[in-house]
Amino acid sequence: MAASGIFATRDVGSLITETSEEGTTLKRAVSANQLTAMGVGAIIGTGIFVVIGEGSSIAGPAVILSFVLAAVACAFSALSYAELASSIPVSGSAYTYAYATLGELVAWIIGWDLILEYGVSVAAIAVGWGGNLNAFLDAAFGFALPDAIATSPEDGGVFNLPAVFIVLAITLLLVRGVTESVRVNLIMVVIKLTVLVFFIVVAFANFSTGNFSPFAPAGVDGITAAAAIIFFAYIGFDAVSTGSEEARNPAKDLPIAILGSLIICTIFYVLTVVGAIGIATPEQMSGSDAPLATALDEGAGLGWAAAILALGAVVAITSVVLVIFYGQTRIFFAMCRDGLLPRRLAAVNQRYGTPARLTIILGVLIAILAALVPLGTIVELVNIGTLFAFVLVNIGVIVLRRTRPDMPRPYRVPWSPVLPIIGIAFAVYLMSDLPWDTWIRFIAWLVVGLLIYAVYGYRNSRLRRGDVDSPGPGPRKDGDES
Repeated sequence: MAASGIFATRDVGSLITETSEEGTTLKRAVSANQLTAMGVGAIIGTGIFVVIGEGSSIAGPAVILSFVLAAVACAFSALSYAELASSIPVSGSAYTYAYATLGELVAWIIGWDLILEYGVSVAAIAVGWGGNLNAFLDAAFGFALPDAIATSPEDGGVFNLPAVFIVLAITLLLVRGVTESVRVNLIMVVIKLTVLVFFIVVAFANFSTGNFSPFAPAGVDGITAAAAIIFFAYIGFDAVSTGSEEARNPAKDLPIAILGSLIICTIFYVLTVVGAIGIATPEQMSGSDAPLATALDEGAGLGWAAAILALGAVVAITSVVLVIFYGQTRIFFAMCRDGLLPRRLAAVNQRYGTPARLTIILGVLIAILAALVPLGTIVELVNIGTLFAFVLVNIGVIVLRRTRPDMPRPYRVPWSPVLPIIGIAFAVYLMSDLPWDTWIRFIAWLVVGLLIYAVYGYRNSRLRRGDVDSPGPGPRKDGDES
């Protein structure tokens, strides 16, 4: 029987059962360590290697506190992601959680938002990859690609060839298979953590306290404004939840990976930013596409170390492109499987066990975006999309606790609903610090999404057509799921 109403929800049991449907079954091949590496791979990248320059120009040395504030803001939402990922181990992340708790319309809105967040994020990260590639070529060989093929039209170029190259290369790797992808990511994570340790050691060996005064030239407002930008540096732990359907033991492994990757990255971030301020002024870093390499070169006078750091940044950002793009494909896959987008795109390639057709289409579109749009224009758009997703995930935990109190929860957010409410408050607070033009672009994107839902998604929804189960009115017990 078809579900009625735009706020009809998906049955959790039906969502889980659907993962074994013929033709749309993903391969469960990812371990806890690999999931954690995916989280670290997604988080440590453009944020610390690129955005630290912009953040330090706003907050000065107090950018250290901005990193801590952004981490705390993420921590509350990470707890909610851990609970929902372990309880609903299905591809789609916040989109799927919203479908099970807040209804189809809200699920569509958050899914459309995540398409923006992940797709634009991949493009932004690819642009940062190109900047660091040029920094490495310049530091190591005294050669850099000409601006015409290395920057966007707005920055004086024709198109960004390095950004296009890395997006298409990652597209082919993701088409090839999830096992190969996570193995490559694990290698890259080890390399970039090694490079960050190298930077921290070199920075503290040449450390000076002179750059820490004045500590907070823009006061508290500067710290929070920088945190809203630096939040980009923590985007990625939520991408772990998009791998729910390919995790070997999602109930146990997903919470460990989500929370573990956030803790690991926060420790590295704080040590790295303290070291960077210890060897370079915010002014030296703020104008650079590769601020950490600049800190070593101009701040400490260590050109050889800058070359190593720039190479590490290239590897680090490559792994971010891989994991975030992986998350993008799995969210799109879930929406296609639900009928809100064309179902034929959700077909899994029988040879590789991946949604190959969907991955290629997204890869081409993102490559075009990366070729033509500058980094600064899109970082804030990614942030507002992510924060919006955090708000809905925290709400989802609260709602599901009331509507399905007896549902199995391998991991539970402590002191609910207090901690989820704090997570909502942090997300809303950081969103309020973003510029109005970012809000306008975000709202315009959501309006376009609602039009697509009205024209296509509403009519073709599998839930609405009765192809999948709705839990019906009122709370249900675990035994009702089958």
